[in-house]
Amino acid sequence: MEEHGLCSTETPAGNKASFRETSPSGQESHVPSVINSLCFSSEVLEAIENVIQGVLQSLAQKKAPVLTVANRRDWRNIEFKDSVGLQMIPGCTTKQIRSDCPQSARRFALMLKILSMIYRMVQSNTYATKRDIYYSDTLLFGSQSVVDQIIDDISCMLKIPRRSLHVLSTTKGFVAGNLSYTEEDGTKVNCTCSTTAVTVPSNVQGIKNLNSHAKFILIVEKDATFQRLLDDDFFGKVSPCIMITGRGIPDLNTRLLVRKLWDSFQIPVFTLMDADPHGVEIMCVYKYGSVSMSFEAHHLTVPSVKWLGLLPSDLERLNICKDALIPFTKQDENKLASILKRPYVACQPLWKKELEIMAASKLKAEIQVLTSLSSDYLSRVYLPNKLHFGGWL
Repeated sequence: MEEHGLCSTETPAGNKASFRETSPSGQESHVPSVINSLCFSSEVLEAIENVIQGVLQSLAQKKAPVLTVANRRDWRNIEFKDSVGLQMIPGCTTKQIRSDCPQSARRFALMLKILSMIYRMVQSNTYATKRDIYYSDTLLFGSQSVVDQIIDDISCMLKIPRRSLHVLSTTKGFVAGNLSYTEEDGTKVNCTCSTTAVTVPSNVQGIKNLNSHAKFILIVEKDATFQRLLDDDFFGKVSPCIMITGRGIPDLNTRLLVRKLWDSFQIPVFTLMDADPHGVEIMCVYKYGSVSMSFEAHHLTVPSVKWLGLLPSDLERLNICKDALIPFTKQDENKLASILKRPYVACQPLWKKELEIMAASKLKAEIQVLTSLSSDYLSRVYLPNKLHFGGWL
């Protein structure tokens, strides 16, 4: 079970430096990649050595060592900028993971353990997934969530993106459509000529030679909807496009890929979500980011994302039978109320109007509700009309 740092103390942190990146997303570095990689690896090693040096200095002074991490999940530490999304404020509050406190000593030890694993991986230029790290000693770590949160805390503490720590996420997203690229190991991937989806690469930072004639990017919430659009040859019939799904809440790699494609091609990015609070939440993660990863917002968010569907107002416009709609649960009500209070909603009056329609009806709908009109209504009528007539928000 994860400790919650009951002995931690909150203090304002100093101004935080921006994350150090090898090169801007979607652009080729002018410095040879091998040299660039070596230089950045030395920065990572130096950052970890500085942490360990601080621990040793505390011990030499007969003081209990502490590790200071930001309160990543506290909304008070978050500011909203329309051009970036949710980002951590420079002077955010922090908490101390103390080595001399029973409630946090174990977490302190686990952070040092994972820091040592990262150090060895960077030194040897090897990689591991978060799952690999957990399964290296399941009894020690206790649960996957403990490993996940510690790695994100370390990334935030060192001000280094997680992928540069040689820790990879397990990819669950898919991509298809008018896109080809080369992976870091030289493997050429062509999504255009594939009738099935391609798994989002595990090292998005390493892909290069991206090529596409797509007119837009379509983010699809659910795998089932994504597969249906593939089966209907949507991107072949309507217009060249790139389709991506995170299969629910997107993993880091899927978000990184959406951002990289947007940086590379500067084409519109649309979302196709269920008309429910959960779908809206997922759309907001792509567009504005999440509170827990706000320290890396500049590399993850896509502020230009547009809400294509399924809009709550579409349900009445299309005369969807109310029997096909699903009543809100208490959890839905709470989630929607939470979203309506968020700072970015005030900047999106049309979004707010749609959310208020949903709140007033207390009804939600999955994209599959469109099959009540016809089996291929989504790909044959709904999406082509939306794209042609500008039916997005």
